[in-house]
Amino acid sequence: MIVFQLACSQGHEFETWFRDGATYDRESRARRIECPHCGDTKVIKAPMAPHVAKRSARREVAEMRAREVAQKYVQAAEKVREHVEANCDYVGPEFAEEARRIHYGETEKRGIYGEATDGEASALNEEGIEYQRIPWIQRKTH
Repeated sequence: MIVFQLACSQGHEFETWFRDGATYDRESRARRIECPHCGDTKVIKAPMAPHVAKRSARREVAEMRAREVAQKYVQAAEKVREHVEANCDYVGPEFAEEARRIHYGETEKRGIYGEATDGEASALNEEGIEYQRIPWIQRKTH
């Protein structure tokens, strides 16, 4: 693993880890590196001083990176929840039954969300009814 100090065209600097230099080159050419401050994909390497980390420092960096990845996952899951809540009807524990009514044309076709047991989900699968289970992040209560 290698860390690069990067800068976007707006002047924001940030660090990002890559498997190796070639991975950075590939991701940069494809514009898949995004500034965490503004979303800009015009990114270049910024000047940086070399640093050789001791084993414990490497572990700390790895733990920090794991926390960053976990935070990005939580943020993405929160965005999914917001999108679903804004664009779909909540049907609660009646999800499986409402999905059947929609599938068989007994009610209007629309996006729904709610709860289903593992058994209900299996039954929907067996009937060929399409649905998607998504991770539901609980809202923060502070």
